[in-house]
Amino acid sequence: MGVTRLKRKDRRNKTVARAEVQFLKLGRNIELGSRNKMDKDGQIAKNNEILDKLASATK
Repeated sequence: MGVTRLKRKDRRNKTVARAEVQFLKLGRNIELGSRNKMDKDGQIAKNNEILDKLASATK
């Protein structure tokens, strides 16, 4: 069976999807000690604070 060649659009989607998966994998592998280095006024800190409040309110 012959190998079918992907159209340009599909080739791009394939590479973008692969890069996106790699980016997400890297983003989840945050080291345990790296929270100390985060900016205390940063958006992630604010989000975590709100999530903690919501979690404690539901308990």
